[in-house]
Amino acid sequence: MDAKVSKTDEQWRAELTPEQYAVLRRSGTEPPFTGKYVHSKEDGIYRCGGCGAELFDSDTKFESGTGWPSFTDPATEASVELRPDKSLFMRRTEVVCARCGGHLGHVFDDGPGPNGKRYCINSCALELDSKTSEGSGA
Repeated sequence: MDAKVSKTDEQWRAELTPEQYAVLRRSGTEPPFTGKYVHSKEDGIYRCGGCGAELFDSDTKFESGTGWPSFTDPATEASVELRPDKSLFMRRTEVVCARCGGHLGHVFDDGPGPNGKRYCINSCALELDSKTSEGSGA
């Protein structure tokens, strides 16, 4: 894993869009069915919109019908951190980028994969590194 990213609030505000800042740095949530990756079927690696860390592979993305991109597994266990979230009078598990601490979304125990997880992630917290845009080299 790459070194941790640490920036001031002012630096994050300057580098992120207002929507990215609200989600990644203030634990916000984009409205359902509005994100650019909700219905994306493009192959590639989903990276953190804040620091570029590799978070999810498109091979683990599935249509959950919830309004947010959903994945069965992170790229590696070390790429995300899970934290208890008791906000909004609910008990949930928050998913954050292990490299920069950016809020990504939440993980639930109702996914289709072998581990039964559904990583429900905000589109604006992600950047797709498309496999189709890569060169033919290894």
